[in-house]
Amino acid sequence: MPARTGRARSARPLAAVAAAFTLAQLLLVRPGMGLGWDETVYVSQVSGHAPAAFFSAPRARGVSLLVAPVASWSSSTALLRVYLAVLSGLALFLALRAWRGLFPVRVLALAGALFASLWVTLFYGPQAMPNYWVAVGALAAVACFLRARADRADRAALWGLAASGALMAWMRPMDAVWAALPLLALGLARRHWRPLLVLLAGLAAGALEWVVEAYVSYGGLAQRLADGSAIQGGLGFHVAVVDQLRSLGGRALCRPCTGALPPAVVTVWWFVLPLVALLGLLVAVHARRTAPTLLPLACGATVAFPYLFMIDYAAPRFLLPAYALAAIPVAAALVQLVTAPARAWAWRPAALTLVALGLAAHLAVQTAVLVGIVDRTTAAHRTWSRTSAALHRLGVRPPCLLTGHEAIPVAFYAGCSSAATSGHNANSTEQAIARTARHTPVATLVPPGSRPPGYARHWPSVPLDDLRLYYAVPEAGS
Repeated sequence: MPARTGRARSARPLAAVAAAFTLAQLLLVRPGMGLGWDETVYVSQVSGHAPAAFFSAPRARGVSLLVAPVASWSSSTALLRVYLAVLSGLALFLALRAWRGLFPVRVLALAGALFASLWVTLFYGPQAMPNYWVAVGALAAVACFLRARADRADRAALWGLAASGALMAWMRPMDAVWAALPLLALGLARRHWRPLLVLLAGLAAGALEWVVEAYVSYGGLAQRLADGSAIQGGLGFHVAVVDQLRSLGGRALCRPCTGALPPAVVTVWWFVLPLVALLGLLVAVHARRTAPTLLPLACGATVAFPYLFMIDYAAPRFLLPAYALAAIPVAAALVQLVTAPARAWAWRPAALTLVALGLAAHLAVQTAVLVGIVDRTTAAHRTWSRTSAALHRLGVRPPCLLTGHEAIPVAFYAGCSSAATSGHNANSTEQAIARTARHTPVATLVPPGSRPPGYARHWPSVPLDDLRLYYAVPEAGS
């Protein structure tokens, strides 16, 4: 009984961090912000009020299944945001809790706070997107692997390893493989067969649906991987480090990634992060506990590698797993700086002041960037809502079809299907769309300077914001 009470008390700081993370999401990321482009794709797969959008090769069904308990019966974005905020807080708690015994609780609480306070973590925690879930899955997987290799009788660690591997692969199979590479290599090199096989089983279970779907809908696994590479601009050697820096100022997608870099005050943490992580590794080597520090750093490096050196664009959410994994050694280094032994008392007050000021400034900058991107995103999503309302006023109501500029998210808002005849989301032909327009309301959104597609050139049109909307509404009974 006392041991159980002690474990409960040691979990309280972690629970407090997770609760604060959930509360911050609800306060700073507006529940009514509306769904983004990718979110509409994932949510539409299980939505009860909008047809499923085209599901391109790189995507996996994990997010759709995650939101199904709410999205299948409710169209409320606010309710979905609250659900995901609570769920993401619970997931962070469980991932941090898996590290108990490997690091002091104060280190784990600080690591959770560092990761949870990043604007990108707060922004994507309540969104129907996969990257946050890969991050917490990777964080838990490394901890469970370390525990399982140290104690063969730790069955909870084995179950946690299987579940976290499945979660990563369920969300983004390729990210799961990159994140797990150091674990797989260590398992083979040191012959840790049980955790190795459990991890492989978890990854396979999570990726099974994606692989089966590849053969059913995409022409095979090799073809799906090739299509996914093409959609990402062709995987190869591309240095996207500067692109990632540009995105830190609050750009959800940096493609093409041009323009000036954000102010140094916004990006300085990105340069400090690897230096402090390296300090944490040096501290760990000196204390002869290298593996618990080196392994998350190695997994963070491998999962970040393709997004830094293999694609020609950037999105800050891509590096969420790396940030989560780096948070542990960074927190260990910071705690070591402010709790140095008595012989270092001369410089400990200075270190404590420097760390406190640095963290306060970091939190202020992250909050400012978050508020800015939430404002811009909310305004963009309101534009889609206005377009949807205009469509309904013109008679383009469900069942209906939408094509053209930003057709996928606008169609979701309007309750329509979407179609494209070219590009990564091509799923129809001009002839098929023209046939549909004979009996179903169809509209196409044309940006400035562009001509309407052939099937829409004789349709009536109206200006709408900076677009032109062409539409065809068949007479009843036609």
